[in-house]
Amino acid sequence: MMSGSGREPHVAPYSWYVVGVLTFAYLVSFLDRQILALMVVPIKADLGLSDTEISLLMGLAFSIFYVTMGIPLGRLADHRSRRAIISVGVGTWSLMTAACGLAGSFGQLFLARIGVGVGEAALTPSAVSMISDYFPRNRRGRAIATYNMGISLGTGFAMVLGGAVVAYVASAPALELPFVGALRGWQYVFLLVALPGLLVLALMMTVREPLRMERLPGDAPVMPLREVTDFLWERRRLYVTLFLGMSVATIIGYAYFSWIPTMFVRHFGWTIPQTGLAYGTVILLAGPAGVLGGGWLIDRLSVAGHADAPARVALLGAVITLPSTLLVALMPSPGWTIAMLVPASIGPAMASAAGSAAVAMVTPNQLRGQTIALYLFTISILGLTIGPTAVAVLTDHLFADEGMLHWSIGIVSTLSATFSVIMLGACLRPYRVAVRALLAGQE
Repeated sequence: MMSGSGREPHVAPYSWYVVGVLTFAYLVSFLDRQILALMVVPIKADLGLSDTEISLLMGLAFSIFYVTMGIPLGRLADHRSRRAIISVGVGTWSLMTAACGLAGSFGQLFLARIGVGVGEAALTPSAVSMISDYFPRNRRGRAIATYNMGISLGTGFAMVLGGAVVAYVASAPALELPFVGALRGWQYVFLLVALPGLLVLALMMTVREPLRMERLPGDAPVMPLREVTDFLWERRRLYVTLFLGMSVATIIGYAYFSWIPTMFVRHFGWTIPQTGLAYGTVILLAGPAGVLGGGWLIDRLSVAGHADAPARVALLGAVITLPSTLLVALMPSPGWTIAMLVPASIGPAMASAAGSAAVAMVTPNQLRGQTIALYLFTISILGLTIGPTAVAVLTDHLFADEGMLHWSIGIVSTLSATFSVIMLGACLRPYRVAVRALLAGQE
């Protein structure tokens, strides 16, 4: 129930421990995913790839897995052990990250990157579902936002530590493996970043499966697929505007994560370690600030009785993002560009954390996992594919000039931020209606 009393129910420390483990898993997932962005230059040189081909490795490869397996895994999370689903996902994406380090062609690397995509497809629907069962509604915003901090932490560490690792392997002796031979520096990096997955697997053994809460009355544990689609269709104004608004917000994040490091190398002549340290520091500071600030605001608004709290915060994140997206491309120096990347990183982080919370808080338990999976499917198809690839296509075909990469990033991110504000604004009213109907059904 919504409450305006301001009192917060007690949450056991173990619940926050579980959030910590799941956040670390998400961090490792994004570390394995985003490390490629720091190695665009050597991979292009070794494999003879274009910007468009690189963008397909960073984006489309992940989308393929969501198309085939993301929603079935989400549906499985609604009635099977979520801890087991996450553990299998962690093991798979870690093995496939190591396989990236053994790839010797575009095709081999593309197939390995598809396997890495199992990480979020298996992880997030089960993780958000578990967190929602560990926390009451007016404490859930901060918990889910903390989990989403894994995006910023994973990407930030990929930039900062990845830059240092890239610098190290560039001067380290060649690594020889039996049956494989000498590895290039970028292949060595993939093998190293696959190792933290082993620690995640060990920590998942300490996580307990929570009791499922907030179920629709009178329904079986497994809802027939037809009932699930009917439920979502009846609330299409809510889910379409929320999913589309968050998808275009995600375009900005993935466009930045994929191409900002290369932009600094091309536009300002920075080295990979310089770029990784600077941009990684921005992400490590601005990302958690947006995520935790957004989570705190969601809980404050929820306690105050605002049924649309997470949707409001998602819109606020999009509004913060919009002015800075074009300024990133217009800045004349690397220092000013870094400064503009701060609000351009806070806004998407806030919107991303609020988006996941918004889906969880408006969806009953019996279909929460599969709805979150559908949400991830949508933002991945649009955000993860369009974000990296639209920037590359503009650079390769509209400008036909690698030096215009900063303008490609500015065009894609500004248009995306504008559309996100429009969609998330349209989401507020149907969101309030849906939340009140859900809470009324549980009384």
